Amino acid sequence: MKRKKGKIAIFILIILFSYVILDNRYTLIFLQQLKAKHELAVSGGDSLYQEIVAKAKEYEIPPENAEIHRVWKKTPGYNGRSVDIDASYKRMKKKGSFDPKLLVFKQIPPSVHLSDLPNEAIYRGHPDKPMVSFLINVAWGNEYIPKMLAVLKKHHVKATFFLEGRWVKENPELAKMIVESGHEIGNHSYSHPDMARLPSARIRQEMEETNKIIKATTGKNVKWFAPPSGSFRKEVVDIAADMNMETIMWSVDTIDWQKPRPETLINRVMSKIHNGAMILMHPTSSTAESLDSLIKKIKEKNLSIGSLSSLLDEKRLD
Repeated sequence: MKRKKGKIAIFILIILFSYVILDNRYTLIFLQQLKAKHELAVSGGDSLYQEIVAKAKEYEIPPENAEIHRVWKKTPGYNGRSVDIDASYKRMKKKGSFDPKLLVFKQIPPSVHLSDLPNEAIYRGHPDKPMVSFLINVAWGNEYIPKMLAVLKKHHVKATFFLEGRWVKENPELAKMIVESGHEIGNHSYSHPDMARLPSARIRQEMEETNKIIKATTGKNVKWFAPPSGSFRKEVVDIAADMNMETIMWSVDTIDWQKPRPETLINRVMSKIHNGAMILMHPTSSTAESLDSLIKKIKEKNLSIGSLSSLLDEKRLD
């Protein structure tokens, strides 16, 4: 009998609890919201949601794999993009209508990356990436470096400085100044030899000694190698790769070592500028005088300027 009364009591409590829950307007609102979210997920949402789904394909861009180009050799890949349907719907819901400016994108990485490719030199970034990079080779020209750093800072531009090891040893404070200004550092050999003519052991020695002095002076590890005067053979590229460095060339040359007038240098660069350009320069009077105007003109072309690592990264800028 006690057992029977206990079961009846439990049943009555369940009935009362159910009534309280169902009669609570806040609970009902919560349940309605859950139901709405469930219906949105199952049915594809309202007409705006369905419109975003229908138009998403128009705004998608497939990723581009890294490749060995027949002319430009080792070329990085570039992320594609797809529309984030739910995030885009959330942004447009308040407006109540489709607006392509409110689309939210997700980046899609390529399946082949720069690191997957055979050893080859790199001459440019991806041709679809609206960015360029300044490659500044340093073995002399100390008097022009502070001014160049000041101009780069003024325009919030980061460059990649390729330092000769012997120069770093003789000018540690300048090397530290470059790093403290937020710029990237690369290896430009130790004594500026013709790398194409050196025996294997000497090639490795030039690279190793430079990496060691850069690390000891600035604390930075190096992943880029620029052969002096652009002279190299395949073995140079292979040895650099064995030391976890990519061999870097250029696609636009300022030829600033000939000390051209600033306007000549600017016209030379701007006549050849392109997406993914790697622009070679040195600390010279011509570059120091033209750098401010050159940066402005490049940006007028809707090209951003970044370090070599930024340029060769697969990340999209849009």
